[in-house]
Amino acid sequence: MTFPPARPEVERLQAYSAPLEGRRGLLRLDFNENTIGPSPKVVQAIRAIPADHYGIYPEYDGLREALIANLGLPLQIDQIGLFNGVDAALHAIFQAYGDRGETLLTTSPTFGYYNPCAQVQGMAIEAVPYQLPDFSFPLDAVRHALAGGSPRILLICNPNNPTGTRLAPEPILELAAAAPQTLVVIDELYEAFTGDSVLPLADFAATPNLVVLRSLAKTAGLAGLRMGFAIGAAPVIDRLGRVTGPYDINSVAVTAAHAALADQAYTDAYVAQVKQARSWLVEQLQQAGVRHHCAGGNYLLLWPRQPAAAVEAQLREAGILVRSMAGKPLIDGSLRVSIGTGAQMEQFWQAYRAITAITA
Repeated sequence: MTFPPARPEVERLQAYSAPLEGRRGLLRLDFNENTIGPSPKVVQAIRAIPADHYGIYPEYDGLREALIANLGLPLQIDQIGLFNGVDAALHAIFQAYGDRGETLLTTSPTFGYYNPCAQVQGMAIEAVPYQLPDFSFPLDAVRHALAGGSPRILLICNPNNPTGTRLAPEPILELAAAAPQTLVVIDELYEAFTGDSVLPLADFAATPNLVVLRSLAKTAGLAGLRMGFAIGAAPVIDRLGRVTGPYDINSVAVTAAHAALADQAYTDAYVAQVKQARSWLVEQLQQAGVRHHCAGGNYLLLWPRQPAAAVEAQLREAGILVRSMAGKPLIDGSLRVSIGTGAQMEQFWQAYRAITAITA
């Protein structure tokens, strides 16, 4: 079949592996989602949307103000960008700031979607590996790369997915201040489960090259509605808006976001459940002598004694989904397990013990 070829960067691109279909009805511990769903107030707000509003283009008045109030920080509305999930924010960042021949500086392993976003712009990728044995952040190596190569974008997932690696806010601000021509992007999707947010200390007048990404997917349970934010200096947020469609976020997502931000107590309670369940599961893994790594976020890594692919398949047969890290540098052979509620983690642990023949 003959068809018009896409740009060379697209022809060479390998598509990001999206979540598998057929996940409903299973215990979803594979993509770090909220495992119980959003606040009932979110559901009520969606159900109350008048029918005629579905025929109207979305309106975003008040949503930026609601996020600022939720964060409790002295931000202005022109410092908040609204996006159809953080994936769309990443697209805007690379479209606005990435160009052929420039460099993305990031870490390895990290969220797999960063690379295709850079590759489609024709960018080179410099991925600095985390430091073994504890997957600590390679701060000196990143400093050296910033000083020697002037990368266009530095992208740090904090805490990092999938290693959970944490970086305190002070070194992040130092990196941004030391490289004013580099856009320093901090992906804080999992920050609520760990802390370490750079936002309370950020001064976007002093470091206008700093951008922070947030979402309502992992904590508030809006992954299916796609609601993401970029927070930074007004001129940078303006440039991101220039490459974004005028109505990219749908009205249902806007309504849900308002309701979720207004019910922070529900989100806080869920996050507390996850942190408690994470501690419990780590204790079980320690007692059973299972090799694992848990540093931050609502997930951990573990290394089964049996082949990871076989354990993953057997867990799926038992109705439990986990994510294989096969082929990822430093963590090949491990499984990433998302953390849910205490009852969900007990369900996982009982199944994992049976499959891997762990005795009490």
